[in-house]
Amino acid sequence: MAGDILRNGYAMTVLGPVAPEALGPTLLHEHLLCDLRPLDQRGSPEPEVEITLANAFAVNYRPGAFRGNHRVQDVGLAGREAAAFVRAGGGAIVDVTTGGLAPDPEGLAAVSRASGVHAVLGAGWYTAPYLDADTLALDEGALEDGLLAQLTDGAWGTPIRCGLIGEIGCSWPLHPFERRCLHAAARVQGRTGAALTVHPGRDPAAPFEILRIVDAAGGDLSRTIIDHMDRTYFDEGEIVPLARTGCVVEFDFFCIETSNYWLGVADLPTDWMRLRAIRRLFEAGLGEQVAVSHDICTRSRLRANGGHGYAHLLENVVPLMRERGFSADEVDQLLVRTPRRLLTLPGRRQLTADSA
Repeated sequence: MAGDILRNGYAMTVLGPVAPEALGPTLLHEHLLCDLRPLDQRGSPEPEVEITLANAFAVNYRPGAFRGNHRVQDVGLAGREAAAFVRAGGGAIVDVTTGGLAPDPEGLAAVSRASGVHAVLGAGWYTAPYLDADTLALDEGALEDGLLAQLTDGAWGTPIRCGLIGEIGCSWPLHPFERRCLHAAARVQGRTGAALTVHPGRDPAAPFEILRIVDAAGGDLSRTIIDHMDRTYFDEGEIVPLARTGCVVEFDFFCIETSNYWLGVADLPTDWMRLRAIRRLFEAGLGEQVAVSHDICTRSRLRANGGHGYAHLLENVVPLMRERGFSADEVDQLLVRTPRRLLTLPGRRQLTADSA
């Protein structure tokens, strides 16, 4: 069976290859296990926030103001949260926790076994402020070799292989390390066929610069996802030209419905406003180039702490989509077919350093 999967095209999960058809409804941009605290806060003896009914709103409204909220590293809790997604009909979660954010391949494998979710881990590194000096000093060749190894041999000292590249972290303007990493990621994408997902800087010009770099380096724009449409463009019409380049545009802040964006000034949309923007893309003939997710990376958004959890899209947004006139086929495109296409690695050649 494993041989057939590898010959015919497969998705690489943390528990090994699976047939793409087995993935089911998929969240393309989440963090099941991560540490997004600034480097100077890690290892601090100061107590972390305990989320209660009395402070849950405040922690969700100002998530960066509460110490420890961005450290999501309880494997047991992650397993229970992922299990709720599976019970709601979910199939796969892509954990885009890359270098600098404390990726935990073995913990993710434990989450997958406990919950039944197909977990896929992303390869690469996040933005420069989260990386140590040794990593920032890596040249492009070392970054390319590292990315390829994470896809073909195993990630972060384990035999667990990544199933896509990213999220590759980019700032605005691009840090020299980020430019080297993005160039290396595009080259590895061209060698392996893996999808590439990119965190753009907070400027409307950033996604276009990223795509120019990816294209020039031999990447595949049709398998390149530009993340965080929700906080990058405030006029939904601006997203249509981006999608016309051939890339996938991702709305991954579903259920972040607040006027306080904790990382800057941004007019964040509500879920129905996201759906309005997505409807516009479908009407422009670009529906196959849209992805959706939640980007959960704080304790306060977990179901156990009064948050919405990973099942929000399935339990709450899908009914909202139906009310807004989305067809069953369009819902399937967003949640099943587009993720399946992006996570399918080419068959008839296992991704090994020799064959890539």
